[in-house]
Amino acid sequence: MATDEAVREASVLSAPADRSAGPGPEIAGLPWVEDAGKVAPKDARELSRLFFDRLRTLEEGTREYSYARNTLIEMNTSLVRFAARRFRGRGPEEMEDILQVGTIGLIKAIDRFDLSREVEFTTFAVPYIVGEMKRFFRDTSWAVHVPRRLQELRVELAKARDHLTAVLDAPPTVAELAAYLEITEEDVIEGLVASNGYTAGSIDVPAGDDGADATEAGRAYADTIGGLDPAMELVEDFHALAPLLGQLNDRERLLLQMRFGQEMTQAEIGAELGCSQMHVSRLLSRIITKLRAGMLTDV
Repeated sequence: MATDEAVREASVLSAPADRSAGPGPEIAGLPWVEDAGKVAPKDARELSRLFFDRLRTLEEGTREYSYARNTLIEMNTSLVRFAARRFRGRGPEEMEDILQVGTIGLIKAIDRFDLSREVEFTTFAVPYIVGEMKRFFRDTSWAVHVPRRLQELRVELAKARDHLTAVLDAPPTVAELAAYLEITEEDVIEGLVASNGYTAGSIDVPAGDDGADATEAGRAYADTIGGLDPAMELVEDFHALAPLLGQLNDRERLLLQMRFGQEMTQAEIGAELGCSQMHVSRLLSRIITKLRAGMLTDV
């Protein structure tokens, strides 16, 4: 989906011009355009020159300025639709987002256009519109977020790889890519690794290939991934516990060995050591409290 900021800006700034006062012959010296979105492209070009010339003399924030600017946006939305046609292969579900971000580009072009440039507004605006659309794809198409530097490097690597493959009649090596792009081999490797984040496959995709038997072909990739071993979570605890056990005296270690190593009951330990079960319970509680406090201490 398009970013929230893009959606808000496109919806607010491209809202129909304020015509609450009703139709009239002109506003601030400009002709009244009842439905700017239906103005023919040829007429829109002529009217746009007039509106741009008047817009630069109006004070920003006034009703007249808002009318002129919003009418320009509405009259030129056909440029957004024209630019979006090159991306129609992306599917109808993305077209709404593409039109929204394209409208942001149109608004930027209107705010930055100057008649003194002596260039047609359409020529000036289309690069802004297409640029916003491409920026939207660049920022949202990656399955895994990677730095923009690596996103751009991926494109350069793809172009270099296609060129060198045609020239060398074989896929280029990392060294050949680095030499062609005049970057280090480490940068090439980093870019190639980052390219893996452009698309992501489902773990429910069948893991077998075309030559696999019926049993393998029916297994999903997720079925081949092992589950978490609960015992692995204890490794770090055992590692932290070992030096603390070394700090206990012989009697304390013997109690722990009998209780948790040999799994003797407190009554059996008391009988073995010649003391009461209550005394064994207090000793074990004291030892465990000391170990727990040591493991919870930040080092």
